[in-house]
Amino acid sequence: CAITENIFNLLPQTEPFKVPISKRCAVVGNGGILTNSSCGEEIDQADFVFRCNLAPIIGREDDVGSKTDLVTANPSIFSIKYQNLNFRRKPFWESTQVYGKALILLPAFAYSAHTNMVFKVSYTLEDFGSKLQPIYLNPSYMVNITQFWKSVGVTETRLSSGLIVLSAALELCDEVWLYGFWPFSKNMEGMKIFNHYYDNIPPKRSAHVMPREFYRLLQLHTKGILKLRAGKCKNKPTDI
Repeated sequence: CAITENIFNLLPQTEPFKVPISKRCAVVGNGGILTNSSCGEEIDQADFVFRCNLAPIIGREDDVGSKTDLVTANPSIFSIKYQNLNFRRKPFWESTQVYGKALILLPAFAYSAHTNMVFKVSYTLEDFGSKLQPIYLNPSYMVNITQFWKSVGVTETRLSSGLIVLSAALELCDEVWLYGFWPFSKNMEGMKIFNHYYDNIPPKRSAHVMPREFYRLLQLHTKGILKLRAGKCKNKPTDI
């Protein structure tokens, strides 16, 4: 993708992060394990909250909180829900207002097939006067973190959004807590749960081999590198 003047003008003029950005960060995945978790208050107490793929939060604040400092957006959501922003620009803008002045992380240069769509997103937000600030993944960063996770056994060609956000959080934050990362069809009590906290679709195989990713996250939890929440937040922090 050639960096034209128009594209250059979309890029942030100043560094959006100061390292560390905060002492304690919460990375909120979208797993059904969050349903009835009562983790919302704990999540909102974090200094900086990352969320994934424009997940809905209204009406679910008790479980997932309401605070958002950075949210990712997978380009596929724009074709599935918003007709490639050809006819549903305003509904998209309206759906993002819940995130306030958060950063919205877009993969403009990571995958060339998504570049045009990502810039349509940026222009739509600008046209409607959105408070969201678009930022973009450096493709070199994507290459580097993919190589890192491959070196520890996560060999997928394309990492999940959650793992990408976690990678950034581990670099930017003193302390990282994970919520909503659970790739299995049952919780630790053996009760069936859905793929996402906002739908009733059972977990399924996808381009991301989630159990393998989760195994690595569990290792990081065991080593004290991060804190993994996989139960109700009334439990002790050591109970995951």
